[in-house]
Amino acid sequence: MRQLAYCLPSLPGFAGPKTFAAWPVWSDSTTDEVRFQPMPKKAAVKLWHRAREFDQNTREPGKHGGRVGHMALQVLHALIFDFLNYRTGQLDPSYAKIAERANVCVRTVANALKRLRELGLLHWQRRCTPSWQDGRFVLEQDTNAYAVLPPTQWHGYRPPAEPPAPWPEAWGATPPLPSLIAQAIEEIRQPGSSRRTVIGILDSDPGDALAAALASFGRTIERRDS
Repeated sequence: MRQLAYCLPSLPGFAGPKTFAAWPVWSDSTTDEVRFQPMPKKAAVKLWHRAREFDQNTREPGKHGGRVGHMALQVLHALIFDFLNYRTGQLDPSYAKIAERANVCVRTVANALKRLRELGLLHWQRRCTPSWQDGRFVLEQDTNAYAVLPPTQWHGYRPPAEPPAPWPEAWGATPPLPSLIAQAIEEIRQPGSSRRTVIGILDSDPGDALAAALASFGRTIERRDS
């Protein structure tokens, strides 16, 4: 009879035997505890801007968005700013919650998450929870555990070039201070300058031997005139 049952699918008008999974969960789901990695908010914000730049820099003429796409960016924004716990790194919202925050449908969320994973921006682990129902052991599908990956893992991403160091003559460069002797001469030229102030300038850097000698000479003259 068993052999006959497996032969029936080949006969018109007969349906084959139905098979069922032990539990209606994804085969790669885990019951183990998932360890999330903390991500400081500043790092998360920087990562978001990198993702947006990635999309802008890969935009083709005549097309909307770049390789990431508007919907995927919208979903990533919701994950980073609405669901990510920066202190613990926990990130495990349901499709429905993501759709609500990103203002899109659940189908769009599924497509966007797939796109983010293909580009290496996102990784997730399917999870399931063991429980007992009607006296029997069952597994129930849980929400995915997500991880936003760093730009070094993104496929086709090129980090922005570091800006060159400014030339010394560029705006904002700190000009070198004049020598102590030049500062002392400038002080002497000022109306109302005092000998004690000039000596103090010359004596401000013990490493300048000439300025120190002039300061010593000035103190000698000051003692003589006092």
